[in-house]
Amino acid sequence: MRKLLAPMALVLLLSACNSSKSTEALEKQIQSLQRELENTYKPGFGDLMGSIQIRHDKLWFAGVNQNWDLADFAVHELEEVFEDIETIYPDREESKFLPMIKPGLQAVKQAIDNKDKEAFEKSYVGLTNACNSCHQVTKMDFIHIITPTTPAFSNQDFKQMVTQIKASAPSSN
Repeated sequence: MRKLLAPMALVLLLSACNSSKSTEALEKQIQSLQRELENTYKPGFGDLMGSIQIRHDKLWFAGVNQNWDLADFAVHELEEVFEDIETIYPDREESKFLPMIKPGLQAVKQAIDNKDKEAFEKSYVGLTNACNSCHQVTKMDFIHIITPTTPAFSNQDFKQMVTQIKASAPSSN
């Protein structure tokens, strides 16, 4: 029995040492990953808000031109940016007021789903007003959003594109 106890004790001792080294290595790896995360680029709050403004602009021109696919895309992009803000800046005071925008987004989505230009225009104004209300609550009311009059980008056609695929007929020559 004694002959078995000595090797077992040695195995346990080596396992404990190996486990300690393994734990130490994992702790170093965790610290390294934490430093890497801290140094990872994250867009500024204002950059994300600027992105919202661009998408708000594109949404308007897509909707009034009844390009429902583009409008649907634009509203989903808006939602993603709001989600990014909530993820990246969950503790900022401004982030706490973002839920006030959601009813406006829902109304716009409904108008887009129904392909209803009149409802779109009305809900878009409601969304814009919700943005301005949020700016007022967060004491950023010097930022006043309006319905755009000209697209921010002149290199995008907001009209519905109809793609026609013509079957190529074999040449009779």
